[in-house]
Amino acid sequence: MHMADALVTPAVAGTMYVCSAAVAAYSVKKVRLENEPKKIPLMGVMGAFVFATQMINFTIPGTGSSGHLCGGMLLSSLLGPYAGFLTMIGVLLIQCLFFADGGLLALGCNVWNMAFYGCFIGALIWQAVTKKGYSKRRIAAASVLGCVLTLQMGAFSVTLETLASGITELPFGVFVATMQPIHLAIGAVEGLITAAVLVFIYEARPELLYGKNAAVSAGGKLSFGKTLAVLAIAAVVIGGGLSLVASEYPDGLEWSMEQVAGTTELQADGEAYEAAAAVQNATAVLPDYAFQSSDTAAGTVVSGIVGSVIVVAVCVGACYVFRFFRRKQTA
Repeated sequence: MHMADALVTPAVAGTMYVCSAAVAAYSVKKVRLENEPKKIPLMGVMGAFVFATQMINFTIPGTGSSGHLCGGMLLSSLLGPYAGFLTMIGVLLIQCLFFADGGLLALGCNVWNMAFYGCFIGALIWQAVTKKGYSKRRIAAASVLGCVLTLQMGAFSVTLETLASGITELPFGVFVATMQPIHLAIGAVEGLITAAVLVFIYEARPELLYGKNAAVSAGGKLSFGKTLAVLAIAAVVIGGGLSLVASEYPDGLEWSMEQVAGTTELQADGEAYEAAAAVQNATAVLPDYAFQSSDTAAGTVVSGIVGSVIVVAVCVGACYVFRFFRRKQTA
């Protein structure tokens, strides 16, 4: 659901940058008040995991469309809304700059659509469903409900942003009627994937789940380090291997555009678009997750592995730059 620059005007893009930046600044403030140093490696590993899983598009049967994990619900269920939101920003920023996935001008929109709802609304749903204790059934219910609802909100935001931008090729009523059903199906699949990951973590290290409810005691089948190692290995295998078998069908947004406008790409002219494109052309070392000179499987493998490593570095580095989890508790 990464929006391209041509889907929004500079005014709308600027507004969404301000909104997303305001939430990010508040999140930095809130995370700095925490004193949970274990979240530092967890942010890095889970950021890499979300990056890798987003490279795998799964086919939605009978539609000619595909979808991928957004990851906001998964992150907020482990890190909470604030650290989860900042981790998602790291993922989306790397995708935008290094792989030209999603427009630079539209980055504020993409952060809002994919990270804000998934992390903040997702965290509320997670807390509501699991407030009486954790169980596999509650975790699965929270995952599916959270992914479906937050993806619906994100998809609807896309249509509102194109409406506010006056994109005439995508009439609001028709675009909404196309976007919402396909993202309902995508959200359901994402919910099942999210549930599987969270159930694994519940069995491995239950105290890593957000909320640390009284029903959860420290300990589990694996140590903290081994749990992170399993997730890190999974990220490498998914990004560097399973991404090769990703669906070739357009994702939910591109499919909706094709149904409504007859194309998956719109054109936009102007200095702001040219400037954003110039920056991306300069920073995208692996555009579209491939080598610039060739379109081989090796480019996808390298993109998955290198991208995951960069996300870990960015997320962990940001924790130290912003001095996260450094405050001492007072009596």
